[in-house]
Amino acid sequence: MNQTLLEVQNIKKYFPLPSKLFSKKKEFVKAVDGVSFTVNKGETLSIVGESGCGKSTTGRMIMKLLDITEGKVIFEGQDITDMTDDQIRPLRKEFQMVFQDPYASLNPRLTIKETLEEPLIVHNVNKSNRSQRVTELLEVVGLNKYHADRYPHEFSGGQRQRIGIARALAVNPKLIIADEPVSALDVSIQSQVLNLLKDLQEEFGLTYVFIAHDLSVVEHISDRVGVMYLGRLVELATRDELFGRPLHPYTKALLSAVPIPDPTVKRERIILKGDIPSPANPPSGCTFHTRCPFAQETCKIQVPEFRELETGHYVACHYAEELEIN
Repeated sequence: MNQTLLEVQNIKKYFPLPSKLFSKKKEFVKAVDGVSFTVNKGETLSIVGESGCGKSTTGRMIMKLLDITEGKVIFEGQDITDMTDDQIRPLRKEFQMVFQDPYASLNPRLTIKETLEEPLIVHNVNKSNRSQRVTELLEVVGLNKYHADRYPHEFSGGQRQRIGIARALAVNPKLIIADEPVSALDVSIQSQVLNLLKDLQEEFGLTYVFIAHDLSVVEHISDRVGVMYLGRLVELATRDELFGRPLHPYTKALLSAVPIPDPTVKRERIILKGDIPSPANPPSGCTFHTRCPFAQETCKIQVPEFRELETGHYVACHYAEELEIN
């Protein structure tokens, strides 16, 4: 039986907007508006969607880098939502983050050795073991021990991301939030980093929440996939089920844009009309109805329930059963 490591319950993040002149009404950007999912030990759950859909904000709330407006985050049975910095410090080593831009996330004034030693110092790892641990971390991500005395600017983008992964591994976490870890890298380097992440998961029993917008990357690394649109999950299923039989019109449109490396295979491209609405003023009812080719009057009024249509396959669409979108 799968053991639940992380449980996210209806989390929301609203950012207040500056008040308008002579207006008493408070307005908010609804970056994340009620997202729920669980992550089992040893699996990779990917969260995908267009830019601005709230996927990175979701990851940062799980990490407690952003305060949660509403909802709960439960890690290994403990509610960490309202924990203070002192309360959560002992738990910090259990979940770590790999950031999108490896250069911006590394301190340019610190050597790689100092960077990798920092989490060891924070979590009181014995001083005599730190140098050995740094060497181990560099080797496990495919670098050499002589790299320890260099600075971030002396490395390529792929090498810097390997250092970011090594830093996340330093304190033996159980969960890693990977926020678009390969989107800033060349395609040839992306596959190397993805294979590294998969190897590390197998070797250390890691659990990933993998945030991305590239569905080709997601298909390679995921066990389950959640699709976000305008701050909400619209579909959640296993990788094979979602790529083989999508049930939400938005998911179908995203998949139709994925290039197929075979010129003989034809795929009908679904072009969505309009732009993503503003999260400061989202549409009523189903937020996707302004762009959905199958929208009905009900979609404009009633928010669709995020329901389990088939075993393990969740979708937020009023007419998912009726639509011929396969």
